[in-house]
Amino acid sequence: MAIQSAASGSRRLSVNGMVEGTRAIRVLVIDDEKLIRWSFQEKLAPEGYEVLTAGTAEEGLALVEREGPDLVFLDIRLPGMNGLEALRKLRAIDDTCTVIMITAYATVDDAVEAMKQGARDFIKKPFDLNEVRALLAKVVEDINLRREVDRLRRRRGEPEGLGSVIGRAPTLRSILDMAETLARSETTTVLIEGESGTGKGLLARALHHQSARAQAPLIEINCTSLPENLVESEIMGHERGAFTDAHSTKRGLLELADGGTVVLDEIGEIPLAVQVKLLRCIEEKRFRRVGGLRDFEVDVRIIATTNRDLKGAVAAGRFREDLYFRLKVFPLLLPSLRQRREDIPLLSAHFVEQMNQRFTKSLKGISPAALQLMLSYEWPGNVRELRNVIERGVLLAQGDQILPTHLPAELQQHAQDAAADGHGQTMSLPPGGVALADVERRLIEEALTAAQGNQVRAAKMLKISRDTLRYRMKKFGL
Repeated sequence: MAIQSAASGSRRLSVNGMVEGTRAIRVLVIDDEKLIRWSFQEKLAPEGYEVLTAGTAEEGLALVEREGPDLVFLDIRLPGMNGLEALRKLRAIDDTCTVIMITAYATVDDAVEAMKQGARDFIKKPFDLNEVRALLAKVVEDINLRREVDRLRRRRGEPEGLGSVIGRAPTLRSILDMAETLARSETTTVLIEGESGTGKGLLARALHHQSARAQAPLIEINCTSLPENLVESEIMGHERGAFTDAHSTKRGLLELADGGTVVLDEIGEIPLAVQVKLLRCIEEKRFRRVGGLRDFEVDVRIIATTNRDLKGAVAAGRFREDLYFRLKVFPLLLPSLRQRREDIPLLSAHFVEQMNQRFTKSLKGISPAALQLMLSYEWPGNVRELRNVIERGVLLAQGDQILPTHLPAELQQHAQDAAADGHGQTMSLPPGGVALADVERRLIEEALTAAQGNQVRAAKMLKISRDTLRYRMKKFGL
């Protein structure tokens, strides 16, 4: 399943629906029948669940207080304190865990009372463990989503709104001003365009956290990683038996994000057949699960991102024109790093600090010579590439600064090529004139920087002899 969390990168779900890399789902079974407790333990533990059991309400409540289970199966008929009374006490201890009632004597009154107290569902004795698994799959999706939201809310010292987007360049600030207005609006669709690595995902998350939907779920869907035959099932969900492997009903990501935001990363990869249904969802706020017969209403903001020319895809028949114009109600075009070079020092300093914390280092920053190389580079990978370069530099640096030798070969080669053929050098005579000696000194300094102090290479760039270079270096006190 291609889901990304708001700030932690890719997070995959295992077969039973638990997020890989997180604590196992903790299940508590409170039932006076030993066989039922044993059945849950035998069937669920091998599937990755942590199973706790209790034979009485009192014992179960003690486990709730001590162990903090995610899900409780609670029998209504128990010796001593009954299940409904236990449910009330359980809610007083922990109002976040999911409770499913177990009963062989289901009545309307019991059901109504349990639902009033916050029970999610009922299962009847004797029950089929396959039905329990299907119910568990639904519950686990909600638990994992709640965990992710709680994790994000607990993060400290990391701005989540538009303040998390770093940059002062006018080309970026104008976009952020528009995004600020958009975050406060009721507009439900946004299209973020830009080259790969410009920060489209970061801006999408910032929009969510800046909006009135900030406390609701944020789900990111990487459309490029979803197999074409599973795209609709992942986004819309499916009913049991809808296709060969649909062994249980599955809630789609739109349904799970109800009230919040769905980010469709690289929306240009969605098949045309799914585009039709997505358009309907945007227009009518309704969708239908694969194999389903009834519609579900959903209130989500859809943020689509793309590094492709969607207008060209429309002309080529690969993207629906009506969906394109529906998404383009409020387009945001992120500038490339080449278009905001003045932000390179600011971004670099931020990434150095970030990597210092990650790798337990204490670099003070980037040397002037290394920064000069970075400012002259074209950055085809944009901010993502810059971050990777800084990560490499921090790991390689032995002193307190990133030096030119710590930068990748392509940055060094670019500077040498530019100096050798004159590319990147734009010269014009100011109205008030300029001292020729100042121009000469600056060119020599730049050549030495690009050549990392190698006088032979610097002289070659300037098309002068090494002796001439040394003479001029002495002349200018270099």
